[in-house]
Amino acid sequence: MAKITAAEVNKLRKSTGAGMMDCKKALVEADGDFDTAIEILRKKGQKVAANRADRESTEGAVIAKVNDDATRGVVISLNCETDFVAKNDSFVKMATDLADLALTVSSKEELLAANFNGITVQDKLIEQTGVIGEKLEIGDFRTLEAPFVGSYIHAGNKIAVLTGLSKNVEGAEEAAKNVSMQAAAMNPVALNEDGVDQSIIDKEIEIAKDQLREEGKPEEMLDNIAKGKIKRFFKDNTLVNQDFIKDNKMSIASYVKSVDSDLTVVAFERVALG
Repeated sequence: MAKITAAEVNKLRKSTGAGMMDCKKALVEADGDFDTAIEILRKKGQKVAANRADRESTEGAVIAKVNDDATRGVVISLNCETDFVAKNDSFVKMATDLADLALTVSSKEELLAANFNGITVQDKLIEQTGVIGEKLEIGDFRTLEAPFVGSYIHAGNKIAVLTGLSKNVEGAEEAAKNVSMQAAAMNPVALNEDGVDQSIIDKEIEIAKDQLREEGKPEEMLDNIAKGKIKRFFKDNTLVNQDFIKDNKMSIASYVKSVDSDLTVVAFERVALG
């Protein structure tokens, strides 16, 4: 039987993130062979992942990243089972590293198949499931491309937003961050009126009509009054029409035009846990 040194155990721990005792046991079982020990730990992860496949992974970290020329952004969530794990520094670092990698691919499937320190992301998640003891998975994966893309991650990594602007102008970075903060706080249903699904509009009209009937309004007046309520719904629930939370005397559309007269918000992506 090979003698297992503390240095070898520490090297395996740094490579896999597994606990010291798990690393020592794997090296003993592998008779000191480093690659075999890694495989043993991965198989342990597969067993844990299979046992926890039906668990809900509603906690985690949401990370947004933007490329160097600020023309493409990505926001992903790395999901786990408990808030305790989600707050762990090593978990957040892994989520951040995965977001960096996500900038180089175009879909969740590509990300899961991508190389992450010598193994695929999917295999890394399985490996870390064995290390942490909780189900890990990539939840959301969103990308956004625009002439300028900015981002914002809310404290605690529970919400992250990407905002696309029509031009890269002086002040675009701050503007995109402010608009992203707005979207994080106010959770708009769409960018503008055109982006609101017709089913949502129909539901709001029916709700408005029911409220008006309860107030005793005549049936022939309901359509016109309901249309007014829908306009208010658009103002409150579409990003560019919302009052700017830092200055409610202007809308988001007006705010970005105060940065540059031709500047507009062209898209946003918001990902939140739960």
